[in-house]
Amino acid sequence: MTVKFKAVVINNQNDKFTRDIKEIDSSHLKDGNVLIKIDYSSLNYKDALILKDGGKIVRKFPFVPGIDFSGKVVESSDDKFKKDENVICTGFRVGEMYYGGFSQYAKVDSNFLIKNPKNIDAEQSMMLGTAGFTALQCSFAIKAREELLLGEKVNDVLVTGATGGVGSIAVMILSKMGYNVHAVTGKKDKNDYLKDLGAKNIIDRKEFEGESKLLEKGTWDGVVDTVGGPSLTKILAQVKPNGIVASCGNAGGIKINTTVMPFIIRGVKLWGIDSSGASIRRREFLWNEAVKLIDFNKLKSFTKSLSFSELLDTYPKLLEGKFFGRAIVNPNK
Repeated sequence: MTVKFKAVVINNQNDKFTRDIKEIDSSHLKDGNVLIKIDYSSLNYKDALILKDGGKIVRKFPFVPGIDFSGKVVESSDDKFKKDENVICTGFRVGEMYYGGFSQYAKVDSNFLIKNPKNIDAEQSMMLGTAGFTALQCSFAIKAREELLLGEKVNDVLVTGATGGVGSIAVMILSKMGYNVHAVTGKKDKNDYLKDLGAKNIIDRKEFEGESKLLEKGTWDGVVDTVGGPSLTKILAQVKPNGIVASCGNAGGIKINTTVMPFIIRGVKLWGIDSSGASIRRREFLWNEAVKLIDFNKLKSFTKSLSFSELLDTYPKLLEGKFFGRAIVNPNK
């Protein structure tokens, strides 16, 4: 079966980087054993980096980016997936190494896919997307303190970059779990937005600038850090004994200048979150838990639906910190 369809295609020839909406056909889809007609994708920070200049992530051109998507199976050589079944794909280097979700069709390895959970449709799954899946991973890492590690109850949780996609959804989930969520942001006009998501307290990100002591007053039972960089050094010094820091982002930088003291004196756990490489078993568990933890009506209220052309207009705002909430991409818009 050969089909023609629209896709966002990036290219880099003679040091000239381009991004265009083009018509291609399914002969370009050379990877995988399941062909999917895409209903939705979403715009994540990594997508924005790739759309800008490849982000030092994409190595082969021309290329179709988009690190996640949802849609219906068209053809499958794996009996696990039947025609017309709804599926979700996030991570596994799709949109980085393999043609991704900014397209009307995709073809991927069946081992990259999960079936949509009951009560979550294609649009809702991409309202969450990679950002939401990452937020779920982070939130369950915090919960691990009292369940997996049999530690003290979690009360106060800090969320950095709280108006971003991961941060916003993490605030919602952690609040639903019953924790006191302290949201960190530099956007003073978003206080009401964060409180509506469930934040108990709003903290200016400037509070985490400057030099840190080896250890500061223990304040946080858990931290979801979407930013990284120097502020994480100060945050680590403020985590209570046996607290957990779930680290999933580097918008603030890739380096931290810390000591072993939080780890060997207080037993702090720095828990790295790799949403791309999570196991299928873990993915299925977390996506099914999302039904209980996400208010999809509220999520829709801060989600924008973009066409391909609107996507190309919007991604720079995400990189500049001028976009908050979620953006889904409708390839048929």
